Amino acid sequence: MVILQYHHVSEDTPRVTSVTPLEFRQQMAYLSDNGFTVIPLSEVVDGLKADKAFADKTVAITFDDGYQNIADNAHPILKEYGFPYTIFIAVEPIEQQYRDVMNWMTLKQLAADGVELANHSWGHEHLIRRLDGETESDWLTRIETNLLATEAQIVAKTGQSLKMLAYPYGEYNAAIEALLSKLGFVGFGQQSGAAGHYSSLTALPRFPVAGAYADLSSLKVKLYSLNMPVLALSPANTELALGDWRPEMKVKLDMSDIYPHQLMCFIQGQGAAKPLWVSEDEFVVRAGLDLPPGRSRYNCTAPSKQSGRYYWFSQAWVRPKNDGTWVKE
Repeated sequence: MVILQYHHVSEDTPRVTSVTPLEFRQQMAYLSDNGFTVIPLSEVVDGLKADKAFADKTVAITFDDGYQNIADNAHPILKEYGFPYTIFIAVEPIEQQYRDVMNWMTLKQLAADGVELANHSWGHEHLIRRLDGETESDWLTRIETNLLATEAQIVAKTGQSLKMLAYPYGEYNAAIEALLSKLGFVGFGQQSGAAGHYSSLTALPRFPVAGAYADLSSLKVKLYSLNMPVLALSPANTELALGDWRPEMKVKLDMSDIYPHQLMCFIQGQGAAKPLWVSEDEFVVRAGLDLPPGRSRYNCTAPSKQSGRYYWFSQAWVRPKNDGTWVKE
């Protein structure tokens, strides 16, 4: 099944994080006209926890940040089609009345209309970044406090507590994934791919829909994508150690529906990277050049032997600068 991720539905916002209302209507019409079933994200989570097999062409729709244009432009279209959806919200932008962010009254109205509201951290922080002099224990305590306070405020304002977190900026690491497991949260990234049996509940993939990825022809391929049958993955940590700027990813697959010679990987910013098969069901792939400071992805796809549709998997990476500091955003 496929989870879509949006930010803005507007003609007046940055193209890199936006679709226009016309594009959004065309996308929703395509789902409606082509037999897709749109279900609430909470139902996706319940199904994944129960290892349920989803019906073919199942989709969930999500929005990050809670911009007012979602209420103004997206909600009427979604309501027209009867499509449920989820908004991931950060508390601080709401309570400090950031420009273009929905207020609590609007969010309550959407919640009363069946919209799910979920956790996007208190202040949309880079969760993996430690403060100067902060120990790992202090850092994890701070993040735990942040997420629980956010959840508590969403409950207090809307009555909802879904324990679903969309990582701000799509950034997470192994320690935060372990924290989410401890807290009983499910985590959603911004790396591409179909979700399903082989996905981690603390790093569920979503297909970003915006900018160059808003075109319906490219979106169609993603809507029909399949959950890559990943049996093992290393390294598990997405945060790169100092100097490890060309991480080698090793993946073990269930090969029953995949021909090894048809699998291809792509390094963000570097193009295609042919995987090296080290056994009948295991391959490695590595960037040929250093990944830049910030966020990067390795994407791997392979056609199904039976359907011709594509299995799709993406691994997120986050790296600091050479001196260990982070890119300012």
